[in-house]
Amino acid sequence: MLYLLDSLLFGFHTVFTLFNLLGWLWPSTRKAHLVSVLLTLLSWGVFGFWYGWGYCFLTDWHWDIKRALGQRNLPHSFIKYLADWLLGTDISPQLAGHIAIAGLAVAVLGIVFTQWHGFRRKA
Repeated sequence: MLYLLDSLLFGFHTVFTLFNLLGWLWPSTRKAHLVSVLLTLLSWGVFGFWYGWGYCFLTDWHWDIKRALGQRNLPHSFIKYLADWLLGTDISPQLAGHIAIAGLAVAVLGIVFTQWHGFRRKA
């Protein structure tokens, strides 16, 4: 059962991350995208006040399952874990942090751009 949960969380977390990056592109997903980015900001910033900047409750849950499966030395961030898995290498935690911040900046800029563009079209 834990292996299934691990796989499901890996898939969901990957899709959620991609949605955070790209969800602003389609008008039909923009409201859900705004919610997903706000959840990410809430987790990183508000929960991060207590657990450390960039805290992700989804990563925390995922790592609990991985530790129950006997996996150790997990990186602090899912972005690092995903990048290492995709690239087959070991990127630095600092680079992973920069990638995460850049990705969130793209998502926020996408929201701002689409909202501003939509506001100008209505006016």
